[in-house]
Amino acid sequence: MCVSSLIGFSEGCLDAFRHLRETREINTVILQYIDTLEVLVAEVEGNLTHDELIQALPEDKPRLVIHELSFATREGKRRNEQLLVFWMPPGGSGQEEAYTALYTVLKGYLADVHVRLTARRADELDYHRLVALAG
Repeated sequence: MCVSSLIGFSEGCLDAFRHLRETREINTVILQYIDTLEVLVAEVEGNLTHDELIQALPEDKPRLVIHELSFATREGKRRNEQLLVFWMPPGGSGQEEAYTALYTVLKGYLADVHVRLTARRADELDYHRLVALAG
């Protein structure tokens, strides 16, 4: 399925998806929509801690994030769960419609990602909250 023709994924964006899924060398892809080019690009592709992820999100611009959360269950087993986050801070409302549409398409493209959330403030991405959602 060539999703890039549907929503304007850049080739680098598709490469970042493959890198995240296949190589496991990275755990985070932060996507930015470039409205002048009508394309979604991978702005950040890396192995970020939770704190680094929060710091990488702009305070006033929306982003889409795919992040593999690592945590331990109550039984002490290690788990990884991918998250799809729609970052929509209060100052980023100018592109909300475009990002909402892209988020909807990504939910279909990443159908195996079961933890999906919209966050408007950094505290909504609290590590313990994310672990509870991934639970």
